Amino acid sequence: MELLRRLLKFLGDIDEFYDCIGGIIGYQIMALELLSASKDRKHRPSKDKFIDFHVPSGLNLLEDTEYASQAALWGIEGLPELGEIYPIGGAGDRLGLVDSDTGESLPAALLPYCGRSLLEGLIRDLQAREFLHFKIFGKQCITPVAIMTSSVKDNHEHITAICERLEWFGRGRENFRLFEQPLVPVVNAKDGKWLTSGTLFPVGKPGGHGAIWKLACDRGIFQWLYQNGRKGATVRQVSNVVAATDLTLMALAGMGLRHDKKLGFASCERRTGATEGVNVLIEKERQDGQWAYGITCIEYTEFEKYGIPEPTVTNGSFQASYPANTNILYVDLQAAEEVGSRKNASCLPGMVLNLKKAVSYLDHLGFECSAAGGRLECTMQNIADNFMNSYNYRCSKGVESDLDTFIVYNERKKVTSSAKRKLKSEDVSLHQTPEGSLLDIMRNAYDLLSSCNVKVPKVKDNSEYLCSGPPFLIFLHPALGPFWDIMRQKFVGGSVSQGSELQIEVAEFLWKDVELDGSLIVLADNIMGLTKKNNTGEQIMHYGTRCGRCKLRSVKIVNEGINWSSANNVYWKHDVERSESVKIILHGNAEFEAKDVVLQGNHIFEVPSGHRMRIIQEAAGFVVKLDPISEEVMDSGTWYWKYAVDGAHVKLEMVEL
Repeated sequence: MELLRRLLKFLGDIDEFYDCIGGIIGYQIMALELLSASKDRKHRPSKDKFIDFHVPSGLNLLEDTEYASQAALWGIEGLPELGEIYPIGGAGDRLGLVDSDTGESLPAALLPYCGRSLLEGLIRDLQAREFLHFKIFGKQCITPVAIMTSSVKDNHEHITAICERLEWFGRGRENFRLFEQPLVPVVNAKDGKWLTSGTLFPVGKPGGHGAIWKLACDRGIFQWLYQNGRKGATVRQVSNVVAATDLTLMALAGMGLRHDKKLGFASCERRTGATEGVNVLIEKERQDGQWAYGITCIEYTEFEKYGIPEPTVTNGSFQASYPANTNILYVDLQAAEEVGSRKNASCLPGMVLNLKKAVSYLDHLGFECSAAGGRLECTMQNIADNFMNSYNYRCSKGVESDLDTFIVYNERKKVTSSAKRKLKSEDVSLHQTPEGSLLDIMRNAYDLLSSCNVKVPKVKDNSEYLCSGPPFLIFLHPALGPFWDIMRQKFVGGSVSQGSELQIEVAEFLWKDVELDGSLIVLADNIMGLTKKNNTGEQIMHYGTRCGRCKLRSVKIVNEGINWSSANNVYWKHDVERSESVKIILHGNAEFEAKDVVLQGNHIFEVPSGHRMRIIQEAAGFVVKLDPISEEVMDSGTWYWKYAVDGAHVKLEMVEL
């Protein structure tokens, strides 16, 4: 009886969600149509007289740096008008993530990456932007977060459990909406029949992240965002760990808000052989003689159909060939709701039947099986197909500036690097593995610190990693910026030697002429502010209040650091064995200062809340002085960074009280 109830719920959810195309029957008809087209290597005839694709032009954040900074500031200023949307209902099968205690398969959002789950990483990036908004404008801003989950691998329950365990990240339960994506049946590539598992239950998978727009309408997500005063939203996927690096995400949102755009893409150069779509400027001549233009996406499964070539080596220009689609979006909420509320197939954009991956499942005898199959998948980025602009004439080059859709470019390692698949022993490529994305984070750290006149070893080719691991580990909390222009004012001079480890988990920080040879770890309870209970007993973050603080000036740190020969090291988890380290632990609003001092060997400096610790060099070594912080500066600290907008940039001034 329980199995029957499960089956009826499964069928009912499909019939309800796909009501726009005729429910279960409509789902099956469309799956058979796409299956037939794939076998005949053809696609539905277009109603348009002419279709062509062009490489889209847009803001290059590396080349037009002044405008890039201005656009990012518009994004930070407009944060109170932005929501955040995360489609994280995917199965993440290629990661092979399992619970070490129970053996249960786990969803990708739980991957323990750099010391925290991927989901925690998304919220950490968001809070860094909110902290920057507070430092510039002096106002607390808590962004509402909508998360699309699914039931695969108990994804919804796991995501809910993380949020509850971490007390909703100090943001309040009311600032989250979790809405569950229905699973859809997988059809056999041979005959279109549904695959069934051991209990004769249909094999179900999430129906693609394009379900998010219709589902958000059905579940009242858009109305909730409007009630919170939101006009637009930024969208990113949980597996892309570099999406919030430097200016990319905020420049995208800033341009969308400022110019009343309906949809924006963050893009970069495309990597040869990568399983990723491309962004194109599409040009159509319609039957009525009108010409339509828009920036949209073509999925990698459709390349053969549309004749999209593999990228070739160019002169380094990001826009020399079709750029990569990264699924980092800005979306206007009203425009997205209008599409999601339609009663036809257009509310499920980019519908495809992907038959390129084998489907693993248990048959009716309980044996592991694999079959060529797929399910109807829709793609969230192809909502852009609904935002074409029409003209009475064929437009010349440069039409992009007038369109409702737009694109911004940055270098690839600042836009996309995903932890999507487990590295296998026979692999020669680190692409889309946690190891590969870690190296991109290290490359970004090298670029940033090198621009601060900090000497850092260069990160070599990925193949070096397989032999010897990374040249260093550097993890900087995004609230130190997140814009690199801001970080450059907190890091000045010094060096990080080969094989060193640097972890900074504090926002109010100064590094000036520090020489690191070994491990330095700075941890704070209150990185960006204090959490206090509200009237309902929830812990709520108060930005800028009673933060931990750390100043290091002309300090030399020498210790044995990480034991790089240990077989137990998992660098992308930041799970390493250390022989020695200097660890600074700041409780509450504790402060730590060291100047003109050498710290050799293993040290732990733990500073209690309400106190300031100073390390002073003397002839026989160094001495530690611990003093209480006076009541008058308990909230602000004895010093802080004052942020001020100067043209298109943020200038910092150290205020000492």
